[in-house]
Amino acid sequence: MFETFKEDMACIRDRDPAAKSSWEIFLCYPGFKAIRAYRRAHKLYLKGHFLRARMISQRCAYKTGIEIHPGAKIGKRFFIDHGHGVVIGETTEIGDDVTIYQGVTLGGTGKECGKRHPTIGNNVMIGAGAKLLGSFKVGDNTRIAAGSVVLSEVPPNSTAVGSPARVVRTKGHRVTDLDQVHIPDPVRRELRKLHKKVDHLSKQVEAMESEDTKEDIKTDKESQ
Repeated sequence: MFETFKEDMACIRDRDPAAKSSWEIFLCYPGFKAIRAYRRAHKLYLKGHFLRARMISQRCAYKTGIEIHPGAKIGKRFFIDHGHGVVIGETTEIGDDVTIYQGVTLGGTGKECGKRHPTIGNNVMIGAGAKLLGSFKVGDNTRIAAGSVVLSEVPPNSTAVGSPARVVRTKGHRVTDLDQVHIPDPVRRELRKLHKKVDHLSKQVEAMESEDTKEDIKTDKESQ
């Protein structure tokens, strides 16, 4: 457990430029407090001490604003940045080296039984305010853009954007940065294509109108 805590703390120092010291992370970071509480609660949950596990979980939620069900499965080097409003459901599974931001929900749709929550692969970044609802899988090395609503599977090495989320493939490219700003937007791309088509059609119409005007002038001259 101690080694796991050291890994969790080290990954925060690596990924958050605002972290000045290990003591600051230990004492002040709600995400680190939440993952510490989760790991204790999860051990109790696996032993069948469900009430005690939930009590730890709810006490932590009250203090940090981060609610992680003790039944969730979370891998190594998990980082919750800022953290307020984060909710992680009971059957959620999270791989190694995952980073999520404030306002993220890994929840269910209310229509499923058994496995109700998402499975998150390794090296995944989930942006602020994103909602992942359902029992689908998010592949390794994937980014979920801030504010996205994801309702179906996201393949590895890709980016999901929008509500409902659309997938932008990044084949062969391992996503390692935490940039939430410069993310491809498929909606913007389609709008640009439409704008170009409209501009092209407008020029064609103008050319046709110009030809019609010339023909009218020529006809008027001939009639005179």
